[in-house]
Amino acid sequence: MDYQMLVLDLDGTLTNSKKEITEPTRNALIELQQEGKKVVLASGRPINGVQPLAEELKLDQYGGYILSFNGARITRCYDGEVLYSRTLPPEVIPEVCAITASFPNLDVLTYEGENILSGITPNEYTQREAFINKMPVVEVPDFVDYLQFPINKLLVTGDPAIVKEAMAAMKKHFHTYLNVYLSEPFFLEVMPKSIDKAYSLQKLLNSLGMTADQMICCGDGYNDVSMIEYAGLGVAMENAQDIVKDTADFITRSNDEDGILYVIEKFMR
Repeated sequence: MDYQMLVLDLDGTLTNSKKEITEPTRNALIELQQEGKKVVLASGRPINGVQPLAEELKLDQYGGYILSFNGARITRCYDGEVLYSRTLPPEVIPEVCAITASFPNLDVLTYEGENILSGITPNEYTQREAFINKMPVVEVPDFVDYLQFPINKLLVTGDPAIVKEAMAAMKKHFHTYLNVYLSEPFFLEVMPKSIDKAYSLQKLLNSLGMTADQMICCGDGYNDVSMIEYAGLGVAMENAQDIVKDTADFITRSNDEDGILYVIEKFMR
């Protein structure tokens, strides 16, 4: 198959354990774009957490795209235009926060510009989110009242066992009204209904006149399963969660062994 689009999760996939893109992988991705193929960064991160990597890969020069907030927003890199955006219904925000607060030591986050907003009390996993995105955490005492702007997603952080309990409570409360799922055992994504990476990639492909058969998707986490199932070739990293490996068509090397470079060399050259 002549694959024309490469879609990459970031953490645990494109970036290594130091949250860096290695030089061989960076060079290969730029060369791929010079050949006319599309590179898309698809992440649970907010746009400000993805933008520096997009700039490093020169997506603005070569017609690349960013799917941020797990696909709740699609941004065209060359001009920064938002092609698609879905936000949470405002009435669910107090309910999400109340359920989160009913469990011990959880935090609820969202994003505003260059800041991560903490709605309860930052925990070690809140700080991990700050490290991943290289964005500061700002504690907001009146969190619900403060959120008077469109919210693409909320993120609940905390100990995996407690996060799992909170997920069950939210799924029961919201049923299919929201999309609630893990991206990591300690990160619970609270998203608008139906939104995941596959849903938004379908919209992007349709706008470009392309099909899923022309696309390779690579990932390692729970929130990558939908796009790996949807892609013409779904790739799991060697370091991926077991459910991701079970879903994938191919398992590449780990993110610390230039697994994305291996995919490019094997399937796109």
